[in-house]
Amino acid sequence: MSIIQIRDVPEETERTLKMRAEREGKSLTAYVRELLNEEAATPTPDEVMTRIAADEPVPYDPDFVRETLREGRR
Repeated sequence: MSIIQIRDVPEETERTLKMRAEREGKSLTAYVRELLNEEAATPTPDEVMTRIAADEPVPYDPDFVRETLREGRR
């Protein structure tokens, strides 16, 4: 695992994060690690759009859509 050191964090931010970590029964390190992991796991809008653009287009057949809708109503 890597080590990340963050400098110049405002005291109010540190206090807030420590309080939140304490409420969840975690150390500040564990709490911030979880925040970073969640952030890294969430794709940005640009990443989502890039993935969508890379997908193969879905063929569109209006007759198939109508028939599927009709069958679903039965």
